[in-house]
Amino acid sequence: MELPDISPFKKRVEEIDSMMNEPDFFNDARRSASLSREQTKLRQLLEDYEALENAKDEIRDHQSLLSDSSGDQELKELAEEELPILEERLSSLEGKILVAMIPPEESDSRNTIIEIRAGAGGDEASLFAGDLYRMYMRYAERSGWSLEQMSSSESGINGFKEVAFTVRGEDAYKLMKFESGVHRVQRVPETESQGRIHTSTVTVAVLPEAEEVDIEIDAQDLEISVTRSSGPGGQGVNTTDSAVQILHKPTGIIVNCSDERSQIKNRAKAMTVLRSRLLQAKEEEERAKYAANRRQQVGTGDRSERIRTYNFPQSRLTDHRIGLTIHSLPQVMDGDIQEVIDALQSEDQKLKIEALMKRSSES
Repeated sequence: MELPDISPFKKRVEEIDSMMNEPDFFNDARRSASLSREQTKLRQLLEDYEALENAKDEIRDHQSLLSDSSGDQELKELAEEELPILEERLSSLEGKILVAMIPPEESDSRNTIIEIRAGAGGDEASLFAGDLYRMYMRYAERSGWSLEQMSSSESGINGFKEVAFTVRGEDAYKLMKFESGVHRVQRVPETESQGRIHTSTVTVAVLPEAEEVDIEIDAQDLEISVTRSSGPGGQGVNTTDSAVQILHKPTGIIVNCSDERSQIKNRAKAMTVLRSRLLQAKEEEERAKYAANRRQQVGTGDRSERIRTYNFPQSRLTDHRIGLTIHSLPQVMDGDIQEVIDALQSEDQKLKIEALMKRSSES
């Protein structure tokens, strides 16, 4: 296999080394941490590439020995025994190097904001929105991430009309981004007396958390209104005008936040969500410019795209984008979704490697 040119990666390591020698390099903690991680990954890539070249040399030596009619028979037998091991090592290194050569997406290292909204199906959709929220909460716990609820609108039946929350932790957005889309549930609702299976939908949006430096928002573009929070009766949260709604007039995006008693805190949370939505819109626009075709993505993140079905009577989960079906739905709903996430990541890497090899062959 002819791998893409390694020289741009060597050049990038030299650039980072030069930046790290600057006196003020560590003044910007976020930038220095990001570049340090990139340097570590690139150095590993160069080490693997060197190991691959060494493996190629060894394979050539072994093949040369085997083709030499006058060679030592005992050495030939040893070479014949070692050759498959070397070829397996070569194949493994090629795969590892190609994955490391995939251009990183800047947002992958960010925290993420997840918004869940009940769709078609009335109360059953609200219940399933609550189920998905708890599923992601448990997955976050398993991953060692922290989770903070940003806003919610409860349905009164242990479910949510909508709920938004922030997940903070290593690779949070990278691992969660393929959850965006329409999640369909098929099951017998608790209120169904005839035992009939109902189909409901819930929409999930996964946004990279944005910071003020990422998106510049003109105050003139905002329409901010404050209302009384609709919290549980008699609670302090609904006795003050603390709920905040922000309309971003150029895009029409509306964000509501009412979970906090403080109007200031609700406004800050609403602005965080707004910036993240605007950042996602900006990134989707950029991806659309450069994506040769839709196959380069496992999913578009489009809220209208049906991505998954949860069939409770058959204890079956099916991800329609990659044709994955697993029969362990109770464990999935308890937050054990790593198998699904790994499969989505693997397919995404495969498509990106195909695109990488295609660009390399054309250059």
